[in-house]
Amino acid sequence: MAFPYNDIVLEHFKNPRNVGRIEDADGKASEGSPACGDMVSVYIKVDEATEKITDIKFESYGCASNIATGSIITEMAKGKTLEEAKSITWQEASQALGGLPSIKAHCSVLAVECLRSAILNYEEKHGLVTNLEPTTEEIVRKKLRRVMNPMKGLDVVATNLIRDIAISEGVIRVVVDLPEDHQFAATIKEEAKERLENLWDVKQVVIEFATA
Repeated sequence: MAFPYNDIVLEHFKNPRNVGRIEDADGKASEGSPACGDMVSVYIKVDEATEKITDIKFESYGCASNIATGSIITEMAKGKTLEEAKSITWQEASQALGGLPSIKAHCSVLAVECLRSAILNYEEKHGLVTNLEPTTEEIVRKKLRRVMNPMKGLDVVATNLIRDIAISEGVIRVVVDLPEDHQFAATIKEEAKERLENLWDVKQVVIEFATA
């Protein structure tokens, strides 16, 4: 089905700004799922002294709206402080694009959520998160819901890949229901550790694999 995109959306779709990956990003996040048709990743560099976003890139998989909103949201966030960038709304992103078809409004929501997740990733790494409740199994599961199961296009929790979670004296142990030599095991392990290692009271993350 074709959607009536305006000239601003088409311009950002055809010539998206800030496309790419920052390998040494200070904060990064991914939202969405390729299986559902839309996914976006955001990478940020931050001046620690001023807390301003000095560089920002995005990668997008999906429709014209998804690419255009990734482009506009990075333009809006660049040069802003973390607090200013967090206050950007999906309505503002949509308005900056001159409006999106109503059925595609979720794309601007996805881009804003991903930007905020990248900022949260930075804040967790730098001890800026004020909510210091002890890490629980539910917190671990919440973090793991952002780790994709490439075989299903959904997260590892929703697809029942997490067999067990144990937390003891700052060590999180997660058992994944896959053989260690599975083609996606290394990717899942890396993403899971990345999500969990920034929790303030976690000293070590151990990811194990088992199918028996």
